Amino acid sequence: MAYLGNVPARSFISFERQVFTIVNSQTAYTLSHSVTNENDIRLVVNNVVQEPGSGKAYTASGTTLTLSAALTNGTDEMYCVFLGRAVGTVNAPAGSVDTAQLASEAVTDAKVASSIITGQTAETSIATDDLILLSDTSASGALKKMTRANFVSGVGQTNTPYFNARLGSDQDIGYTGTYTKININTEYFDSAGAFDTSAYRFTPQTAGKYFVFGQCAFESTSSSNNNNNLVGTLVAIYKNGSNVAFQQVDRGGQLYSAYRRTMGVSTIVDMNGSSDYLELYGRGNGNNAGSTRVAADSAGSTFFGAYLLAT
Repeated sequence: MAYLGNVPARSFISFERQVFTIVNSQTAYTLSHSVTNENDIRLVVNNVVQEPGSGKAYTASGTTLTLSAALTNGTDEMYCVFLGRAVGTVNAPAGSVDTAQLASEAVTDAKVASSIITGQTAETSIATDDLILLSDTSASGALKKMTRANFVSGVGQTNTPYFNARLGSDQDIGYTGTYTKININTEYFDSAGAFDTSAYRFTPQTAGKYFVFGQCAFESTSSSNNNNNLVGTLVAIYKNGSNVAFQQVDRGGQLYSAYRRTMGVSTIVDMNGSSDYLELYGRGNGNNAGSTRVAADSAGSTFFGAYLLAT
């Protein structure tokens, strides 16, 4: 007859056997395991199977075995087989136990190699396909703490948030000798939507140190007279409305000045990840006979960007 479900693995079990030491004139013996009645064991005396039951060869209840007649030490031999108690006698084949045979949380810390729990010596270099174990100290139990992860993509920060944007159209900043915020309003990319193209500022919501860079292409509005050309120009990065880095070029004591000048500036700034913001400013110095503008070439000659420095 076929089985429903898994066929019993009979080749890996046997019934437990107990050998007794005969005591002269004694009819009561103690079983190593409790039974319901005598039918739960097979009793063998001098290699002859005995008949169970009251008025027969023996009875049994709990851990007490009672013989109908006493045996003689040195002459008689007796053992029993527990018919309802199977014990493993052969190890399961290697690789035969899978996750389906293990209960959840069944493997304890004591069964996990100490080298896995306590960790290994840190490597000084890695390959892109190396795997490591990450530990969650807020969890409990060794296996709960350990997670298999790809080292390169799964560990440490990334350089986000980041953005890069440019000036969308030429902007006149005058010859006033004061800084003017550059209207950076055309984004190339903005990973976290942290750059405001109306306020022209970057307000990242992740705390950390950021590499910030910017460039302005300054032009004179007149090329007919040197006195109207660029005399002094400055490009600056502002944090929370204050200058934190700038680049400056002046003509010095010379009469010559250029019609167009491109300048860049960069720095590293610590941001609190909530209210700190960054902006790009430009400034023109000189006489008031002409004016200075910041050019917005399609190639992006005037631009502003930043990204988080990963740790």
